[in-house]
Amino acid sequence: MEAPNSEFNFTRLERVIFGPGKVASLANELDRRGLKRAMVVTGKTLGGSPLLDKVTSALGSRCMAVYKGAQQHVPLKTVRELVNEIKRAEADCLISFGGGSPIDTAKVAAASILTGRDAGAGARHIDFGGTNPKVDSERDLVEIAIPTTLSAGEYTPAGGVTNEDTRVKGGVVDPRLQPRTIINDPTVTLETPQWLWVATGMRAFDHAVEAIYSIRHQLISDTLAVKAIAMLMEHLPASIKTSGEEILAHRGYCQMAAWFSIFGGMNTRFGVSHALGHQIGPKWDVAHGVTSCITMPHAMRFMAGIAPERFGPIAEGLGVRFDFNNPRAGALECADRVAEFIAQFDVSHTLKDAGVPHDEIHQIAATVLDEVERSKVVDRPVTSEEIVSLLEAAYS
Repeated sequence: MEAPNSEFNFTRLERVIFGPGKVASLANELDRRGLKRAMVVTGKTLGGSPLLDKVTSALGSRCMAVYKGAQQHVPLKTVRELVNEIKRAEADCLISFGGGSPIDTAKVAAASILTGRDAGAGARHIDFGGTNPKVDSERDLVEIAIPTTLSAGEYTPAGGVTNEDTRVKGGVVDPRLQPRTIINDPTVTLETPQWLWVATGMRAFDHAVEAIYSIRHQLISDTLAVKAIAMLMEHLPASIKTSGEEILAHRGYCQMAAWFSIFGGMNTRFGVSHALGHQIGPKWDVAHGVTSCITMPHAMRFMAGIAPERFGPIAEGLGVRFDFNNPRAGALECADRVAEFIAQFDVSHTLKDAGVPHDEIHQIAATVLDEVERSKVVDRPVTSEEIVSLLEAAYS
């Protein structure tokens, strides 16, 4: 037995406020920071929804403008548009409202404002090493996130952005990009389409699984990830089948599970399933939650052949018996149990279902492999042939 020996780096997240009706606390969050000129960042659907009024009403005269152009996979052009809007409005804070797309759009735009560089600069890959560098503490642009899905991107200081010309997704990482306050209000999730809610719930599930079997896993993140898996198993199905106060309760617990799933994520980083999803999504316009529904069981089977002993906590969350004398059998059972859980939901389960052309799947292998190598979460080098095999398995 060896003593624990590592380090754990926290983000700049200061507060998570949770519960029905908590959007109303938004004004207090600005006032206690002395912020007066808010820019709301959202997408077209929420931009035309009465739910937006809950946000703007809570801000009152502090709301200087609303940007409604956020899009799936964060095209570079939308970030550049937002940068111009932030400058025009002289905004001193960003209120991201919606799923991962507006949240990441706000982060990448903030990165451009804070660094003075074009939004596409340095966003060719995800640089996990950028989480804790020394930064200019005098320059800041606070973001407050109000998520309506379970993708949990609001809990990291990283933002993804897609180059429309190459359809390759990269990311920017800077400690200042971490939203300082997250408001989890289940009432604003009720208009989220069921397929999107479920798919992003499986994205959170994917965070938990890949944090646990990462070579960089940590006891604190393992503990919370186990709880996230168990909570999603219990509450995600009920969160689309119930109504009234009950649905708000189940959705509230799902929001907590999303938080737990990614706690410490920039320490553990994520694995092959995420790397596949980061490139499948923008290449063929597949929502990232859906990519997790497709790739997660296959990535789990792959990792079962590499580090089956690390599946013990996953098995605990799933309620699967796990024999450490025969860990591979238990790890494979975990993968099968996850596949069965996903199968109950009306989402795409294969790349073929998602409309991905079979003759193109090999095109992303090199970019996926690059992310896997940079993340340093797998115990041994992964080959391009193995990535292609995973894509083939996920196809049908």
